[in-house]
Amino acid sequence: MAAVFISYRTPDRAEATALKAGLEKCGHKVWLDSEEIAVGDSIVGKIDEGLDALDYLVLCYSSSGRSAYTDAEWTATLHRQLSGHAVKVLPARLTGGEPPAILAGTRYADLVKDWDQGVADLCAAIR
Repeated sequence: MAAVFISYRTPDRAEATALKAGLEKCGHKVWLDSEEIAVGDSIVGKIDEGLDALDYLVLCYSSSGRSAYTDAEWTATLHRQLSGHAVKVLPARLTGGEPPAILAGTRYADLVKDWDQGVADLCAAIR
């Protein structure tokens, strides 16, 4: 069982929640902000805890663009990955959008084209 962190934009919460359910069916422990951050919690502190404990970060591309939070989450994880830590960024086209330039050459799971296949591709990539 791997620890998976889903990085997504708030307008895509319903899709991110469905993705969480799909990854949990594959046996993984999935961190999703809407379920991990309670009223009164430090948002940055809880995100940091989630990032510290992950094995994989699923970066969700969005038709609604990018956000400062998702950019901070995936860039911190990519830096750790490139520095030799046992973490990996897994790109996923959740509702549309394009990858950041540095990830343009990385294959992504396409949940827009075929949801079930996209979830299966992510499950296969997560070991």
